Amino acid sequence: MALGDFFARLTGRKAEPEPAPIPRAPTNEDLLQALVRVEQLVADGAVPAVVASRVGRVVRTVRETIPRLGNLGGSAQAYSVMATATDYLPEAIGGYLRLPRQWADSRPVDRGKTSLMILIDQLDLLGSTMDKVFDAVNRADAAALIAHGRFLQEKFGTGSTGGGLALGPTPSTPAPSTPPSTPPPDSGAGPLQPPPGRGGA
Repeated sequence: MALGDFFARLTGRKAEPEPAPIPRAPTNEDLLQALVRVEQLVADGAVPAVVASRVGRVVRTVRETIPRLGNLGGSAQAYSVMATATDYLPEAIGGYLRLPRQWADSRPVDRGKTSLMILIDQLDLLGSTMDKVFDAVNRADAAALIAHGRFLQEKFGTGSTGGGLALGPTPSTPAPSTPPSTPPPDSGAGPLQPPPGRGGA
């Protein structure tokens, strides 16, 4: 018996339970492994082609988003990506696979829709949501690129003309030597005359 429990019994107070450990957030590797498990669920004709193609679309988008999750920080969008890989997608597929195939594909269960149709709706929703998240992630990178381009333009000049660095001469690139200027040839005073032997009488 722990000392805290002893004093709790002695004083008649209940010992406070230990707080439950907080589960760690999944790493990128955890998320990628979850996607591999999802792909295995639908492999070898386990689901109709319309389901497999939609699952493939969601998996591809999530897989491309995972390396950029840091751009989203701890946002709801980042959580959606993690939950899609580890929970939403496998649960949707698992719910369908637990049903007899013919029954799931032919028996209406909700407002005239079969389990297959409901699964397709869920996968379409996940797909469009992940597309929006992926777009947001890439827009963040694009915004950084645009900002950097504007900085360079302000620093060095317009990109269309190549800019002017204006670094001045350095030991490796001395200032170009300027050739001495020569005065224009003397054209003489008076009106122009034709050359001798031409145009004269």
